Amino acid sequence: MPIYEYECEDCGFVFEEIHKINKVPQYVKCEKCGGYAPKRIARSSFILKGGGWAKDGYQNNKCSGG
Repeated sequence: MPIYEYECEDCGFVFEEIHKINKVPQYVKCEKCGGYAPKRIARSSFILKGGGWAKDGYQNNKCSGG
């Protein structure tokens, strides 16, 4: 299950919650003050490392259709 990040509009507290991908609430109750905490967009921890990715100019132009 994915982890979602929320930030309270009242106290600024940032916290994470795990939800099923098809049941993600846009707003939750703040864990610290009980205020209104909308979902925020967080940076992904997914990083492509190593050579051979599109950013490195790698392309396979060979036709596999015969």
